[in-house]
Amino acid sequence: MATAAASDPALKWEKLPALPDAEGFASMYSGVSHGVLLAAGGANFPGKRPWEGGTKVWYDTVWTLNQPTGTWQKAGQLPQPLGYGASATWEDEVICAGGSHSTGHVADAFALRLDQGKLVTRSLPKLPKPCANMSWALVNEVLYISGGIDRPDATSAMATLWALRLSDAAATWQELPPCPGTPRMLAVAGSWGGAFYLFGGAGLQAGPDGQASRIWLKDAWRYSPGEGWEKLPDLPRVVVAAPSPAPSIAEGLVITSGDDGSKAGFKPETGHPGFPKSGLLFVPRTGTWLELASVPFSLATAPVTAWQGGWVIPSGEARPGYRTPQVWFMKR
Repeated sequence: MATAAASDPALKWEKLPALPDAEGFASMYSGVSHGVLLAAGGANFPGKRPWEGGTKVWYDTVWTLNQPTGTWQKAGQLPQPLGYGASATWEDEVICAGGSHSTGHVADAFALRLDQGKLVTRSLPKLPKPCANMSWALVNEVLYISGGIDRPDATSAMATLWALRLSDAAATWQELPPCPGTPRMLAVAGSWGGAFYLFGGAGLQAGPDGQASRIWLKDAWRYSPGEGWEKLPDLPRVVVAAPSPAPSIAEGLVITSGDDGSKAGFKPETGHPGFPKSGLLFVPRTGTWLELASVPFSLATAPVTAWQGGWVIPSGEARPGYRTPQVWFMKR
């Protein structure tokens, strides 16, 4: 049960310069290299919306922003158009793993960095299998990736936990015990106190027509290296595809917006009111959830990256079928 936040950390929100694209992109890769913010790839519907028979398009553009008052610039391209993968900042590189493109999912992993302003790409060990819509977080020097789906038409999510020790140049992905809960995709992951957290998401099952239908989840889990998984108190509401990894502050992990499943199948699609403009804080020290003051956006399928003493959420899905080029900055 969540309690109203008498100890609400009073998060501050502001807009950074919007990406120079009319639509914006869902599920970009994002991170920081030599102090410069990168946002890359992602997908949108540039023509008709999905319910009108529109086609999703993936992108390979790598955008950079030198400072919060700067202007987004094109720095180069990804190895191929990609989105819906994992990304994290490690030293002066942006680690990117998995994702999807127009013909399927990939196991590729690579690192992006800026070298005197020039974009350089370095190959990394491939994931154990293709994967997209996963959950991920960097815990110290280890990148954890949990769940997701291995192909676009999957009717079940993956029960997996993979780890790559980024501090070891010879390391490969290690397969660890998966979360004991329902296999899931689009959960919110987080890193706090040396542990990996996993919140909510969606399981999948085959519906009467053979197509995937979602199992809306609100359970919470913690994986501690060397100790394994521990079940935590449930979230106060379902959270699917909220901006992730969850920002880590002194009190705990912050979850903002995301799909709560309450408007699934909403008609007419053009009138969808958007995702919840609410926030949650999980406090690991007490194992409790706090309800935060409202957040200023409706947003799903967006990455979160630490930058300039706060957290950046670039672009994302404002409501089903619609992206936003807005870039939000959260600070204490």
